[in-house]
Amino acid sequence: MTTDASDEWKRWHEHRVTTVSAPYGPLALTGTHWLADYPDGQLPDIPGRWTADGDAVLLTATGTDGLAVDGRPLDGEVRLTADAGPAGEARVGLGERRLVVLVREGLWGVRDFDPAAGPRRAFRGIAATPYDPRWSVPGRFTPYETGWRSVRVPNADGRERGLVLGGELVFALGGREHTLQVSVEDDGSLWAVFAEGTSGSTSYRFRFLRPAAPDAEGRTTVDLNRALLPPCAFADHFVCPFPPPGNTLVVRVEAGERELR
Repeated sequence: MTTDASDEWKRWHEHRVTTVSAPYGPLALTGTHWLADYPDGQLPDIPGRWTADGDAVLLTATGTDGLAVDGRPLDGEVRLTADAGPAGEARVGLGERRLVVLVREGLWGVRDFDPAAGPRRAFRGIAATPYDPRWSVPGRFTPYETGWRSVRVPNADGRERGLVLGGELVFALGGREHTLQVSVEDDGSLWAVFAEGTSGSTSYRFRFLRPAAPDAEGRTTVDLNRALLPPCAFADHFVCPFPPPGNTLVVRVEAGERELR
């Protein structure tokens, strides 16, 4: 079983490397521009005029700007809602670049993904600790009685935003019980932002963990071999949340993705 789990982890790691180094993966992000910071609608190194317009973004451009929407040159105005899919499927393009419209807590922004970005060209892989079965343990999820709660946490861009949490994930390592406050994704899977004893020294300052959806009794597997580098480890322009209170484990997690090579 250990060999099978180790082989599966290797495939998972290879897939991660392929995903993050894809043309429109996180290494391709060259900027996140919040429209409120640009009242004239002129974004750095991006043509056209971008303005928040209620529940959408109004983009105005001429044919000479080189912008395309849904694959067709834009000459005029278009209202844009937030892009829901992968960056490569964003509605707005500028040559090979993709301009992703996003909204956070009512603030509209535009992300600029460029396959020719320097970090993507310089990428040499992800340093990760080989699979060790000791780091894969049973866990139990208990939802909050209120269903969810929101806490304010600092983000990687220096701003503070709300982080919605759905409950607690309890597991044991080295004979000691640990608890993480976790979010619940639309598909029922869990998401934790956590730090531990190696954070900021032999691994990135915090990491993500995505356990599978718990069963009807709240049981799931906490596999720290699959601890993930957050998007902001690949590009400074992501707004990753820092760990919420209580999510710094009092143990050194020598497992999972550690840092970029």
